[in-house]
Amino acid sequence: FDLSPSDLKSVEEPLWYDESKGLPMLMLYSVVDDRSGVCYQEYRNVHGEDAGNALRFLFNAMSPKSDPDVPFQGIPQMIYMDNGPIARSRVFQSVMKYLGIDVKVHMPDSKDKRRKTARSKGKVERAFRTVKECHEVLYHLREPKNEIEANQMLSEYLKKYNDHQHRAEPHSRTEDWLQNIDGAVKQMCSWERFSSFAREPEKRTVGIDARIPIDGSMYEVDPDLAGEQVVLWWGLFDDELYVEHDGQRYGAYFPVSGPIPLYRYRKFKQTKTEKRLGKLETLAKSLKLPESESDQNHEVILSMKNVVEPVPTREFDDPDPFNEKQYENILKAKLAISKYLGKPLAILEQGDRDMIDAILSQSLDKGVVMKQIKEYFNNRSGEHAN
Repeated sequence: FDLSPSDLKSVEEPLWYDESKGLPMLMLYSVVDDRSGVCYQEYRNVHGEDAGNALRFLFNAMSPKSDPDVPFQGIPQMIYMDNGPIARSRVFQSVMKYLGIDVKVHMPDSKDKRRKTARSKGKVERAFRTVKECHEVLYHLREPKNEIEANQMLSEYLKKYNDHQHRAEPHSRTEDWLQNIDGAVKQMCSWERFSSFAREPEKRTVGIDARIPIDGSMYEVDPDLAGEQVVLWWGLFDDELYVEHDGQRYGAYFPVSGPIPLYRYRKFKQTKTEKRLGKLETLAKSLKLPESESDQNHEVILSMKNVVEPVPTREFDDPDPFNEKQYENILKAKLAISKYLGKPLAILEQGDRDMIDAILSQSLDKGVVMKQIKEYFNNRSGEHAN
């Protein structure tokens, strides 16, 4: 994994940039499979190397692609990269740890004078050079206006690049990657779950009005936390805030005042005409002429279609680092059950306590445990009523 400034330098109409920092730099992010040489790249407008853009790119690289001609996906066992600000980021390291990815960094020039750093990750450097010399030189004929258009043009080129012959095998890079999958690729999690991994704790004191200011926005938490010192769980990709106090998590909380979060805009109410046009646009997209088998070109069209079999995948193994899906231990589960019942478990009958122990011995999953507890005690209350 590596990134390199594009020879295009910048685009005419960047979709977003910080005006205080000036026009952003167009950066080329790239990952290359070590054995097959399959390459996946994206353009991103950045003001420097940061973990946020790197994590967004890696999520796209590891997720299934909408284009069936691009089967490259899955969580790798190891990522090799330089020891820059991205690799040293605590958030980046924690996300890679939760995904089960081993991050390896190479030695800088000052540590080993006998070889350059470019040689240690030459496969990705070779891909950069090929893209710049064979693809970006054509931008003088048609220059992309923004990063979306640039990524579309780059994606079409990379499909041809990956279809080229492997450096040592008598087939293409894509075919080599498909043939050397170890059983099945490890499936990537959803974006919501991925963004929850990019959180790091921060100690703050809640105001007497039960509000916490963060980056110009005001968040209102539970009144019981007023004046208390809490731990904030604030992620790179979150608009909501989670708070932890005395081992208990609260949230999610959303801004109650302040500036509108990034990439969020107020939506105007649609008029009747706009709603009618929206329905017509949806209907127009759904209309499609069926392929007629009587057409003389039908067989030619079918032969031109590239049929790509789905890549075998393994289900994502969620590490659940913040105990969002499972209780940390039986004691935590019993505290949650006691809070739900509104009374200590010690005053329950022996049969009820035995049932709780039996449920917790089977699973600590929050959804499963609370479902069984609710069913059991609801039935008990119905029996007493009868």
